[in-house]
Order: sequence, then structure tokens, then C-alpha cells
Amino acid sequence: MPRAFVIGAGLAGLVAAEALARGGMAVTVLEASPKAGGRCRSYRDARLGRVIDNGNHLVLAANRAVLDWAGRIGGADALERGEAAFPFLDLADGQQWCVRPGPGPWGALAARPPGVRPGTLVRDMARLAAARPSATVERAVGAASPLMARFWDPMSRAVLNEDPARGSARLLAAALLRSFARGAGAARPVFFPRGLGPALVDPALALLERQGTQIDLRRPVAALEGGDRLRTIHAGARIDFAPGDVAVLAVPPRQASALLPRLALPPSGRAIANAHFVVPDSGLPPLLALLGGTAHWLFRRGDVVSVTVSAAEDSALEGLGRDAALARLWADVAAAVRAHGGAVPPAMPAARFLRERAATFDQSPEGAARRHGPRTPWPNLLLAGDHVRTGLPATLEGAVRSGERAARLALRAAQRAAP
Repeated sequence: MPRAFVIGAGLAGLVAAEALARGGMAVTVLEASPKAGGRCRSYRDARLGRVIDNGNHLVLAANRAVLDWAGRIGGADALERGEAAFPFLDLADGQQWCVRPGPGPWGALAARPPGVRPGTLVRDMARLAAARPSATVERAVGAASPLMARFWDPMSRAVLNEDPARGSARLLAAALLRSFARGAGAARPVFFPRGLGPALVDPALALLERQGTQIDLRRPVAALEGGDRLRTIHAGARIDFAPGDVAVLAVPPRQASALLPRLALPPSGRAIANAHFVVPDSGLPPLLALLGGTAHWLFRRGDVVSVTVSAAEDSALEGLGRDAALARLWADVAAAVRAHGGAVPPAMPAARFLRERAATFDQSPEGAARRHGPRTPWPNLLLAGDHVRTGLPATLEGAVRSGERAARLALRAAQRAAP
């Protein structure tokens, strides 16, 4: 039986491994860390006494690859679809509003913050869609757009992990034109009441085990060797390839560049900071965009309230220690709870602060231009990961699509090379 080796057990790697095993290959997954899931993990936090995710991710109904993946592995019952309504709160002045795309393909016509004329969002989206590859969000839409502060800034940070002055207009357009612009049906948020792991990772690991896939954790790959094709993986023990053996490299661009130094891959992007607080009776919606404070987005799952700060190096958190960062973010959470009529605890509750450095690839126009396709100079080695050229930003949807495509190409390469 031909063998397939998947380097990296993040979401893209797990997707590739499952497809390769389903295609009849003997699959081994090599993962450097002690846990699978990459930036899509859930774990029980002892300080909070709750299951939390290592990062917040927004999935929409239009993200068919992610939803199909959850269904394929048996994780669909861990998903919950919400209403196509995106509430906003300005912490500076207390103003609240909700952006609601209407039904049908022209649903975005109805979506706008208060005081913005009908059609403004569609006009701005058209400018994004027509932008040159070198254009930033701010340059494409225009810094004077009435939607800049109240829509484009938070969306750029949420989708691209960049502010509008740095983020790629093309990448933001790619995400929004596939979802928000298509109306309420495509824009409905999908929540994970039990966490990302129970929906997208844990059932995948169980399925891979049933398929006979070997998952080697704490087994980093030190080097790849080859000539006309990949011939050897050095991962503690030496793995020599036979004809028909293939591999998928599904690691972040920094690690991929170290293993394939001749490939020009996008540099690492900005950090994302997340804070989690246990807040019973918060009165908060499951999703809330925040302006005028330090946090950009708030997610509530049960009594756990999580806030996210994108491009954290450029935020008020830069240079702060854990306690000071938590205090600053708790002030935002407490203000949001008050604004929604919830019960604010007399003191900051149990909390966890996490900072993910290089949380995405560089999603500026320059970084996006360096994205590489799935093929490498070695025909039996394919690339996967949200940094691979998928037409989408660094999202769960992009990761799943890249894993599926890498597996398809790897299976074809194995068939061509088999004796």
C-alpha cells in the first residue's frame, strides 16, 4: 500500500490526512506539538474551570467547506447556526446598532450602520472587488468612507488581522463577496457551543483512528531531502520514500520556509490576543463587535465571555504584562455587560490571557502576493495551510479547502508514480 505522510496536525493537515486515508493510502501524521488542532484547539482551563478555545474564529453559513468537514467527520451536532445579525457597541459613547443583511443576493443593500445612506456598503464592496492586487482596504474604499470606522475597520481586523491601512483589499473582498454580500442566508454566523475542538478536531481524530491513520505527536520534522522528488523525511528516525509515496506539508509559513528554503512564502503576520472571563448573567449576545476600546470582537459561549484583539502589536496591549492586559480588557467586557443590562461582578472574575504570535500569515498586499500554490518542485510533496494560495484569507475555510486540494493532488501524484 502506498504511504502518505502529513507534516502538521492543524486543521489543514487533518483534512488532508482524512482524504488521503479515504483514498486508500497508509497515512502517518507527524506533529511537533503534544496536541493536534493547531490554532483550532479546545482545552479545559483549570483557572476558569471551563473548556475554552485557544483562539476565536468566526464561521459563516457560506463557509461550506468547514461545514461539510464537520458533517463528514461527525461533528455537525456540535454546531449551532445563529441569526444573520451583527451587533455593534461603541464603548466610547455607548451607541449600539446592528448590521443585518437582507435576504437574497442583494441582501447587503439593507445592511448599514445608523446614519449611513442605503447602498453605501454595496458601493464600497464594489470598490473592494475592483481593487488592484496592491491596494489596501483603506485605499480601495477610501479613508473618508462613512463606513470606515464603523464597519471596514472592525471587519478588516476580524478577517485579515490587519488594520485597513495595511490589509489587502483583494483578500477582504474575497471573504465578504462569498458571504455577507450574498445576503442573510450566507451571512448567518455558525457558533460552537462546546468549542472548536468537539466540532472540527476531536471527531476527526476519532475518524482517523478508525481509518488506521497513525498520528505521531511530539515528532517534529527536522529536514526534508530529495533530488527530482522528495526522498527522505528526517523526523527523529529517517523515513525513506518508495515510489508512490507522497507527503503534504501543512505547517505555518515560517516552519514551511525553514524546511523548503528555496520557496518564497509569505512572512508571518501579526499577533492576536484573546482574553477569557467567566461572567454569569452577562446579558451579552453570542457575538458583538466593539469599537472605542481595546478589544475588537466579543464572543460569548455560555458563561464564558471571550474578547479578541487583532494586530495586537499595534494595540494598547503592547508592552503590558498579563495582569495589566487582563485589567484593560476586563474594563471593555464590564462596559459591554452594563450596556446590555447584565450583572457586572464586583471584581474581575477568573480570567485567562492568551497571545498567539504570528497568528496568521502577513495579509498585506505584499504578503498576499507571496502566497504559493499547493505544488512544490518535488511532485510528491504538496503544500497545505491557510497561507497557501486559495483565493481566501487566513480562515478556517481556507485551511479546509487547502487540505482537500493538497490531498487530491497527492493522490494523483501517487497514482502516476506507482509501479
